[in-house]
Amino acid sequence: MLQRRPMVIKVQNLPRNGRPQWGLSMADIVFEYYSEEGSTRFAAVYLGQDASMVGPIRSGRFIDADIVRGYKAMFAFGSAYVSEMNRFRNSEFANRLVIEGANTPLTRYDPNGFNYLMVNTADLSAYTTKKGLNTQQNLDNMLFKLPAPAAGKPGTQVYVRYSGAIYNRWDYDPTSGTYMRFSDTVDANNGPADEQYAQLTDRLNNQPIASDNVVVLYANHEIYSTDSNGDSIYDIQLVGSGDAYAFRDGQAYKLKWVRNATDVVSLDNPDGTPFTFKPGPTWFEVIGLSSTVAQTGPSWRFTHFMP
Repeated sequence: MLQRRPMVIKVQNLPRNGRPQWGLSMADIVFEYYSEEGSTRFAAVYLGQDASMVGPIRSGRFIDADIVRGYKAMFAFGSAYVSEMNRFRNSEFANRLVIEGANTPLTRYDPNGFNYLMVNTADLSAYTTKKGLNTQQNLDNMLFKLPAPAAGKPGTQVYVRYSGAIYNRWDYDPTSGTYMRFSDTVDANNGPADEQYAQLTDRLNNQPIASDNVVVLYANHEIYSTDSNGDSIYDIQLVGSGDAYAFRDGQAYKLKWVRNATDVVSLDNPDGTPFTFKPGPTWFEVIGLSSTVAQTGPSWRFTHFMP
């Protein structure tokens, strides 16, 4: 499987009645980022495992171009706004776009009256092979080591609040050595005191969503356009470098993220040496440059603000 091309699949996070999602526990890497109107979406990267169902699949955003380009991936998504779709179609990866159609592996699934767009990653990989694109890619720059780096601070709980509608919490489980994801269950527009959570599972296999690494990335959120209702389209720029916090093995680390135009996201220690990820899945939480962080003992809270 590692000799094939990675796959990036867009997965929705709102509305809540679309949770739990299918197949997220099988992803190697997941990016969560702000989309619009207080919502977030996931860009899930698959390589080492297949998932028989991934979804619900939703539309693309500008930041997906950086993710697809970095991981040299196929990109399965549910269309996009005209300006975003034009950027995809005018890119060097235009031949790796996969949207719903008679000749693509994206299918419809209709549980309980919902008409979801889904995909089987094995089918998507076979489709990639048929197109002559399923070759191993250079994905260097993430460094992995099992022992935790020295000089970490206690970090057993991570809150990331994008808005009153979307917020999540990661709790470190020392038994499994992973961070368990808990997601919002109600709107909490009056602040953290109103937040309510439930553990997120995978509807495909009923397994909890867990990650060996949780990484918070500070990135510039540039307004691309604003419509007559005041709703903005954001161009999140995941190129260059910026502040980052990584959490692994119950420890927190203040770092820098680095990514040039063609590579994956990597992390550097303050002295410029590579930070070592724990072998296993990684979730990236992308927040704005004006976002705040507060630490209370082993608990860390990030509040998303733009740009």
